[in-house]
Amino acid sequence: MHLTDALAPVGHHKLIFGGPVGAGKTTAIGAASDIPPLRAEAPILGGPGQSKPFTGAVLDYGAMTLGDGCTLHLYGTPGRERFDFMWELLTEDALALILLIDNSRPDALDQLHFHLGAFSRFIRDTALSVGITHCDLGGGLTLDDYQAELERAGFGCVPVFAVDPRCRRDVCLLIEAALSVLAPVARA
Repeated sequence: MHLTDALAPVGHHKLIFGGPVGAGKTTAIGAASDIPPLRAEAPILGGPGQSKPFTGAVLDYGAMTLGDGCTLHLYGTPGRERFDFMWELLTEDALALILLIDNSRPDALDQLHFHLGAFSRFIRDTALSVGITHCDLGGGLTLDDYQAELERAGFGCVPVFAVDPRCRRDVCLLIEAALSVLAPVARA
């Protein structure tokens, strides 16, 4: 399966990167984008245990040009709930959600369930792949744990990978996995 197999021969397509603050959305888009990414960030105000000074406030944007001329527009949703009004706007006309979850957080499964709920309608109408980040920082959960939670939540067998959002190859794997779910529909 190649990135272009599920897409129309020439066109513009939109993918969404979602997940909590610090999961790696901005970094993943930067790694995959063929253009310098656009970042709309705001300072993080307070909050215990914040490991970064800024968070995506409105969106992150990047683009990948595929060999057949297709363009994948990569949009990152803001991770803070106070910006959730952007989530529905950004998902309009998108093909799939790439959900990133920080495995080092003690509430990683809660974050998974929260985002599955927030994007439930969109996911059921499109496709989903899940990237588990920060696996090197600990956390007692395995990929099987995440897969089991996805199945318990009624999402079936969703592609789940341990990824480094700084690595273009890892991010492309997530994109390819989401698009492979679309491939049977696109070919019908």
